Amino acid sequence: MPELPDVEGFCRVLESCAQGRVVRRVDVMDTGVLHGVSARRLRDALEGRRFTRPERHGKWLLARTGGPTLLLHFGMTGQLLCAHPNDPVEAHDRVLFTVSRDRQLRYRDQRKLQGLWLAHDESEVTRVLGRLGPDATAVGREDFEAALSSRRGSVKTVLTDQTVLAGLGNLLADEILWRARLSPTSRADGLGEAERRSLYAHMRRTLRSAIPAGRVPPRNSWLTGHRDDPDAVCPRCGSPLRRSRVGGRGTVWCPRCQ
Repeated sequence: MPELPDVEGFCRVLESCAQGRVVRRVDVMDTGVLHGVSARRLRDALEGRRFTRPERHGKWLLARTGGPTLLLHFGMTGQLLCAHPNDPVEAHDRVLFTVSRDRQLRYRDQRKLQGLWLAHDESEVTRVLGRLGPDATAVGREDFEAALSSRRGSVKTVLTDQTVLAGLGNLLADEILWRARLSPTSRADGLGEAERRSLYAHMRRTLRSAIPAGRVPPRNSWLTGHRDDPDAVCPRCGSPLRRSRVGGRGTVWCPRCQ
């Protein structure tokens, strides 16, 4: 599932493929990914506009044009790719943005759980984004600790609540908690000061490692590298990993280390 590092990677795709280029043509192959805008209105709003520097907030990508803003959310299976306009259109290519004779930005998504929104001004951007919390890469330690201290739920649930902190998903939350040696079922408001500081530090380190990879990398030294193994064991202590659901999310952790 695309999380903050993945969307940061999609942001780089947009920069390298389309930033500074004029949208020559918009082809909507599947209107099922459009939210609050028709295919015709999307074309009318974007064709002739120039993509400027994109932004990311949490799991959202904001494709700016100096006028309307295209907002993209990638759900469980979304991607953003740079292709040639003559490349065959894949089955899950939902919207195509041709920006030159040899470059085309493609929104590809198998399950279509999220999609594309169009905002004509900043007030509409704010409305679409809703009550998102601060981005996980930008939140300060004091604000992070205050947010945890004021929430009664499990720490895993709080970390993945986008109104508290934007950008962390299932893989990142499990990885960060494993590194911090904290059980995902621990109450967020029951953590001590040292535990909160450790959690913040490990969140920052994990994101610094994951963002350049454009994903949560399944490295052998990471929990993420073993969570899908048939007989998964902790890469730190060798104990069998435990699987359950916390806050409705599939969760993996080490009962010995955490």
